[in-house]
Amino acid sequence: MATATTLATATTPFEVADTVAAIARVNGVALHAGDESLDAATLRQRACTELLRQAAQAAGLLESDDQATPDGVLSEAAANAIEALLESTLKVPDPSEDECRRHYAAHQSAYRTGERVRLRHILFAVTPGVQVPALRQRAEAALLDVRSRNDQDVDRFSEAARTLSNCPSAAEGGDLGWLSAADCAPEVAREVFGHVEVGVLPRLVRSRFGLHVIEVVERMPGVTQPFATVRATVAQSLRQHSYVTVLRQYLQVLAGAAVLVGVGLD
Repeated sequence: MATATTLATATTPFEVADTVAAIARVNGVALHAGDESLDAATLRQRACTELLRQAAQAAGLLESDDQATPDGVLSEAAANAIEALLESTLKVPDPSEDECRRHYAAHQSAYRTGERVRLRHILFAVTPGVQVPALRQRAEAALLDVRSRNDQDVDRFSEAARTLSNCPSAAEGGDLGWLSAADCAPEVAREVFGHVEVGVLPRLVRSRFGLHVIEVVERMPGVTQPFATVRATVAQSLRQHSYVTVLRQYLQVLAGAAVLVGVGLD
């Protein structure tokens, strides 16, 4: 099941470059050391976790002497208490047959097997200390360049990958070969699989590794599995979506009753 991390990481890392100077607190409990400056995503994650740790104590599931740590790492007792708290508090309804069928009909490409694509990419890696806005500008310039050039005798994509990409595939002109969805980062798979377009994608693709300029060189269509075969998977997917929604609502209630300093949980 998802935890507070599910909520905290829902915001893409490319929008959280801001840092905080003062010590952020939840009901007086510090979320980091005084000399530590956290990005907004990490700060929100720690705040959500601390809200749940305190709620577990209030519910009698965790001893009152359990203390938050400056690095945000939970004790084993706290982790188990939060799991017990969420299991007893969050009520996630099972999806109906009609809901499962509607979801399946709207997302059949997600239940396709055997689909493969041949990809090339140019990776602009997000590493500690990198200036994300400047990196994005470089990536967008590269995307525009490889999409606008039409030199028949020059492979602009390969040249750009060899020069700019932070991936080992740069040596091969960005060629990643034939891949299945399981071979890709989920963020990339969502943009590439279940579609029909071939060529350089008209948009940058964001992943946990950075910004990608992606070219779909070839596609091998897969076979859509019948509903009866994937019914359990569909139901689990819907339950997971419902769980995230319920978790968000619960954290909003906890945040509304808490005194938050230096962190926003809108």
